[in-house]
Amino acid sequence: MLHESLHRLRGWRFIAFNLCLGFAHVLVIFNAGAYIAMLPRVAGGLAIPPSFATWTQTDYMVALALAYPLGGWLARAGSPRRVVVGALLGFAVCSWLCARADALYPYLLARIGLGLCGGLSLQAGQSLLLDEYPAARKSLGISVWSFFTLMPFSIGPPVGGWIADTLGWRWLFWLNLPVAFLAAAGVALLLRGRPESRAARSPFDWIGCALCSVVWLGLQTLLNQGNDRDWLASHALQATGFVVAAAACLWVVHAWHAPHPYVNLRLLANRNFAIGAGALFFGFLSFQGLLSALIVQLQLNLGYSSWLAGLVFLTTALCAKPVAAVMHLAVRRVDARLLASLSLTGFAACYLWLSRFDDAASFAALLWPKVLEGACLGAFFVPLTTLTLQGLPAERHGAALELANLMRIASGAIGISLQGVVLYRRTPFHLQRWAEARDRWDGATAPLLDAFMTLGFDEAQAGARLIRFAARQAAIRALNDGFWLAGGVCLILAAVVWFAHPPVKAVTESRAAALRRDQDEASAEEAV
Repeated sequence: MLHESLHRLRGWRFIAFNLCLGFAHVLVIFNAGAYIAMLPRVAGGLAIPPSFATWTQTDYMVALALAYPLGGWLARAGSPRRVVVGALLGFAVCSWLCARADALYPYLLARIGLGLCGGLSLQAGQSLLLDEYPAARKSLGISVWSFFTLMPFSIGPPVGGWIADTLGWRWLFWLNLPVAFLAAAGVALLLRGRPESRAARSPFDWIGCALCSVVWLGLQTLLNQGNDRDWLASHALQATGFVVAAAACLWVVHAWHAPHPYVNLRLLANRNFAIGAGALFFGFLSFQGLLSALIVQLQLNLGYSSWLAGLVFLTTALCAKPVAAVMHLAVRRVDARLLASLSLTGFAACYLWLSRFDDAASFAALLWPKVLEGACLGAFFVPLTTLTLQGLPAERHGAALELANLMRIASGAIGISLQGVVLYRRTPFHLQRWAEARDRWDGATAPLLDAFMTLGFDEAQAGARLIRFAARQAAIRALNDGFWLAGGVCLILAAVVWFAHPPVKAVTESRAAALRRDQDEASAEEAV
């Protein structure tokens, strides 16, 4: 092709192009991971409850998921360069709006815009990068893209915590501006004058996109606001629930019969796709929900700084990618169902281990389970992606990954909200149980009150301190309940994956098929 033979970038332009697209990719993923450690600071800065601050993270993730299929359609239409440049410029504008916002709803709208722009850039950016590599070196391009996925995934929470503690949470968005503008300018200048080969453009399913957006954003609103508005006792949430249910029915019917659906729900009729995508959905729901709940609760109830709370996740991230590299090789020789089942069983063991956490001052009590969680996370995506795509023709892999990634990214938002529900329900339960079992003169309470009084507090102040101590212990036990529930879910998933058809081992695999498989696996790990 003319583009491949004459117009491919070389030398320093090629290196600069890789850096521009790589840091653009880092920017999008970093704004998801780093933001988790900032949530308590955001709540204080906007003078809103912590549950409302969580809303700004979950809607970002839902917007990221909804924009992912749209970005793929735009890239396939033959203009990934314009998609990437436009998305990065939009990302910069939305970052400026986030940094300037001083009220919840303008800030929330800006965060949703940030997620939409980020989601548009993911598939288009990968397509644009791999186009610059010759066929013999595309595997190197996939490795470069995976490296830039690793960076923000590994350092996001601790660096985000450091930014929040040292500079202030708004600096996350101020720092976005130069990176987004420079990346957009670099891509535009390096590809200036490049002829674009336009693919056959299929019609875009605007109806399906609108219905899908109403379903996911409406469901997320229900989960985010349920605790604060007493669920269906609120007329507003009743109306929201009715709209979501009606839109979901219309979306399923429309997507099942549309010739070019926004996302192809007919893929769910394939057993392996349904099992693989379902395991990705519920597994990532558990992981992302517990990650957010732990980092936030360490700050709100246990006195950790944002930086220290983010460091809890660092061992998980550093262990995940080396194991994932091994999984890319192991899945070619070992039954993917076995690898997926072992990973999910490891998650269950990790979460049941963490459900015994009871020492707020012990960092080591969190460290070693997180090392195990990192190993399981590294073994999570590759075998389940293999199961998800097994039996589907190559031309349907793109549609399958779009639906699976939409479900997985959105499941992270749902998981964050569901863990908030668990904490909201179980913390008062444990506090009540603690109060019922104690009085002023029992053997456990009296020494604590006496210890507080020896420090100079009067009896009323000592009682208040004791209640604060009890509330902290109740929050720890509620978090442990969330880990226990997630462990049960992962054990069920570890059994369910065996109902998938076993992967068919090809005697020989063409180079193009191997590259396509590696690219599919890299796409499945995006926006972790």
